[in-house]
Amino acid sequence: MPAADGALRICVYGAGAVGGHFAVRLAAAGHRVSVVARGAHLAAIRADGLTLIRAGERLTARVAASDDPADLGPQDVVIVTLKAHALPEVAQRIAPLLGPDTPVIFAQNGVPWWYASGLDVARRAPPDLSLLNPALLADRIGMERVIGGVIYSSNDLAAPGVVQNNSPRRNRLIIGEIDDSTSPRIAMLRGMLEEAGIESPATDDLRARIWDKLIANMRVSLLAFLTERTSREVYDDPDLRPVIDRLGAEAVAIAAAHGVTCAIDDHGPSPGHKSSMLQDYERGRAQEVDGLVTAPQLFARAAGLDTPTLDTIAGLVRAKVATAPRTA
Repeated sequence: MPAADGALRICVYGAGAVGGHFAVRLAAAGHRVSVVARGAHLAAIRADGLTLIRAGERLTARVAASDDPADLGPQDVVIVTLKAHALPEVAQRIAPLLGPDTPVIFAQNGVPWWYASGLDVARRAPPDLSLLNPALLADRIGMERVIGGVIYSSNDLAAPGVVQNNSPRRNRLIIGEIDDSTSPRIAMLRGMLEEAGIESPATDDLRARIWDKLIANMRVSLLAFLTERTSREVYDDPDLRPVIDRLGAEAVAIAAAHGVTCAIDDHGPSPGHKSSMLQDYERGRAQEVDGLVTAPQLFARAAGLDTPTLDTIAGLVRAKVATAPRTA
């Protein structure tokens, strides 16, 4: 685990906007950070380092970088920040990063692939989530390594090798064991994040935190994607407020039917923030539909709930995704 100086070997698998932010912060805190990246972004990181712009400050970190995990070797911690649809490829390639006790933090939006594992028996059984590839990921990584993560951090890839943070007052990675148990490694990892300036508050109900974030995405991010506007513009639009409110009410009801109590966070998104779905759309990348749209619908059906607003928005999202230009 940690070296004599306390430094950890940390690999951020998928060092795009959010992952790149975390990588720079962790490197600045003295850890031995490596990243898995690709294309022009990888070339820029190798040439000039990885740069984070935040609140007018510019911080550059020199990190090991490759598109092949085998180049980076075993790590003390792996943080996976790729979208859910990219995780099957991660499962196939992650083995060289894993030592005997390496924990893997999965920090994705939406319903996570591991949701059914470690679930309290008092809660309703979740629907079949095979669309999220849980069997493959469990087989290749091992459930004993898995740590859940929920991200609150608004970032954009301003240029290859350069991350722009748009939420200087709110950069958070909530983590926990997937059975909500306490453990020394969670305490250690929270300390690691906090020391790097990444908030990591404790939680005794990780799934509640997942639904908190999922509800925020369902209320605003889907509409921002459909309208191609910033999340704040959508949130502040009085014509869209009834849709936001109906989506929120349906999402809260879905969570409640599965034993999770959530409260809608109405502080609103950061000004200028574009949802990750919209960023990916503008860059010609695949969209994260399954975890953010399809899985919540499956949870609703499993509980016998009608969700007319979500179903309408889901249909529009899928139609737009089906005709989206793809360049990456």
